[in-house]
Amino acid sequence: MEFKDYYKILGVARDAGAADIKKAYRKLARKYHPDVSKEADAAARMAEVNEANTVLSDPEKRAAYDALGREAAQRPGQDFRPPPNWDAGFEYTGGPGTEGMDGAEFSDFFEQLFGRAAHAQRAQHRGGAQTHGGPPPQQRGRDHHAGIELDLRDAYHGAQRTLTLHGARLDDTGRLVNEERQLQVTIPRGVRAGQLIRLTGQGGPGLSGAPAGDLFLEVHFKPDARWRAEDRDVYQSLTLAPWEAELGGAIEVQTPAGNTVEVSVPPRWKPGRKLRLKERGIPAATPGDLYLELQVALPAASTPAQQQAYRALAGAFPDFKPRGTQGA
Repeated sequence: MEFKDYYKILGVARDAGAADIKKAYRKLARKYHPDVSKEADAAARMAEVNEANTVLSDPEKRAAYDALGREAAQRPGQDFRPPPNWDAGFEYTGGPGTEGMDGAEFSDFFEQLFGRAAHAQRAQHRGGAQTHGGPPPQQRGRDHHAGIELDLRDAYHGAQRTLTLHGARLDDTGRLVNEERQLQVTIPRGVRAGQLIRLTGQGGPGLSGAPAGDLFLEVHFKPDARWRAEDRDVYQSLTLAPWEAELGGAIEVQTPAGNTVEVSVPPRWKPGRKLRLKERGIPAATPGDLYLELQVALPAASTPAQQQAYRALAGAFPDFKPRGTQGA
């Protein structure tokens, strides 16, 4: 996927203020709007300009994009993929859509970075009240959205976490000012990836005495070489010695819940084989399962005695052909 340089698309400097971004957007919108433009690629260019403006005119999205862009700038011309959970801790505000963006299509790049926040933003905009004249009515504060990165074990036991949220605002001169705040968050037992944890009243302030919006935290699990989750099921790698894989037997396994359980490994291991431990996945009214993915590790022959043991093993299986008829 190509990294999109939104500053280059709008033709503004990376330290451009809000007024400069708005001016550049309007100039390009007049040039490429499909209703008036005679450019052959006007529709595509207008969509690109709209997308760039959606990010750079929103202080929170711009702050997150800038943080990601610094890393991407170190690898120009390379295929770009955002790191896993790259936006965990960045706070986005749902609110009015950007000029001309209602119903617009976004690139894959934008959707990977801001898909959830963008859709929530436009939905909230369509549901907002419109008023003309008179005192401002009461209006509930806007909901905020952020990601939270957890250890898988937090889903088994619940946890208390201090979350640092990174946001941004525009100062009186229209310049971007980064901000952060800390929250104490209770992680409920049984959370799963993609679930939203709702913190009531932690979103944007309400107008004219109306209640504040809520903060929705989307759960991500930290990458872990030991295990991974798929919905409520958990997959854990289990390494066997060659004799355990072939002969089978009882072995002890430490699960993500922190328990040590005895597992009976059947003989005659085969590649891709899994053992299912029922209801030892992420807890719930109907818990997930824990799947042990079996693999074999060969011990290193570091001493003459160990090397001789391998030679004796080879002698014990004279007809064994590990490559079969490969190449025949």
